[in-house]
Amino acid sequence: MAEQDLYKILGLDKNASDQEIKTAYRNLAKKYHPDLYTNKSDAEKKEAEEKFKAINHAYSVLSDPEKKQIYDQYGSEDGPQFDPNAGFGGFSGGFGMNMEDIFSSIFDNFGGGRSSSRRNGPADGRDIEVELEITFEEAAFGCEKTIRIKREENCPDCKGTGAKDGTALKTCPNCNGSGYVSRIQNTILGQMRTQGACPNCRGKGKIITENCKTCNGQGRVQQYRDVKVVIPAGVDNGQHKIMRGEGHHGINGGSRGDLLVYLKVKPHKYFKRRNADLMVEMPISPIDAILGCTLTVPTLKGETTIKVPEGTQSGKILTVKGQGIKRLQGVGSGDLYVKLNVETPVSITREQKDLLNKLKVSFDKKQFPQKKKFDDLTGK
Repeated sequence: MAEQDLYKILGLDKNASDQEIKTAYRNLAKKYHPDLYTNKSDAEKKEAEEKFKAINHAYSVLSDPEKKQIYDQYGSEDGPQFDPNAGFGGFSGGFGMNMEDIFSSIFDNFGGGRSSSRRNGPADGRDIEVELEITFEEAAFGCEKTIRIKREENCPDCKGTGAKDGTALKTCPNCNGSGYVSRIQNTILGQMRTQGACPNCRGKGKIITENCKTCNGQGRVQQYRDVKVVIPAGVDNGQHKIMRGEGHHGINGGSRGDLLVYLKVKPHKYFKRRNADLMVEMPISPIDAILGCTLTVPTLKGETTIKVPEGTQSGKILTVKGQGIKRLQGVGSGDLYVKLNVETPVSITREQKDLLNKLKVSFDKKQFPQKKKFDDLTGK
């Protein structure tokens, strides 16, 4: 199976900048995050998961300067491939390069290739994504949470250089500090000079003479950090908060990535939510439905009372203004909708049966408009 184009996965062309790659990744990761598909069909969930994995993989390659360089040069994450079965038609096999490699190498020779300064330039840090579970009430009223994250940071001792004391560096003798080396390749167009990252210094132009003991020459360390997250009132399940600069540290002076906190709101035992409005179902007795009553209903802030009019039908919805959830963007709060369900009593006594039979014969058909309408239609 042919390898997917990582740029196309992110909806970009091959000339996209680091910032464009980062922005595209953020937008697509938000769109296809699995938490947003919890109520979708299994097929939609699976499709979203596959896209989310592909997006994350594409970003993991294109956000890494060294991996991106290899992918840009060879069109593969694994570098140049040798296919002994390919002929001249595919421009691969023994020549070890395709037409794109050939023409890119020509332009490299005339100054059109990627410069060593770009290879050694700053690269932004990757984002960190975490899931934070909060209660229904915390989402409604807002809260503060402290979460612990693990992120890559520049080594404090060598300042990210990887060298002891931050100074044990010398110019790479293999590339004379340029970060790249030239090589001659035989192609169908003749001999071509190509340029690639120096294998000795990995394109940095400098080599370490003595490794930093703290990071073992990596220039990066894994650190735990406690981050306070302020959750505003009115957030909902699946929404996220962006903490700028709390992601992985950048390379060579690049800016830090962000921390994306995805919210998972626990369901409530009574209330169901739709945007800023709440719904609660309340059982009432047939007598209260017939005669009307004052009903005590729960709200997120305590209890309140509502008037149930006489002759109330099962399923009727009453509105309590302003007892919903604060609007995240806007003014005021939503409403509380109370759905009344008339509950039929069970295990009634003989005396109650006698009373109900007497009550039954006292009713007129006009007092049951819905039943009368049905009887009229059926000819009863």
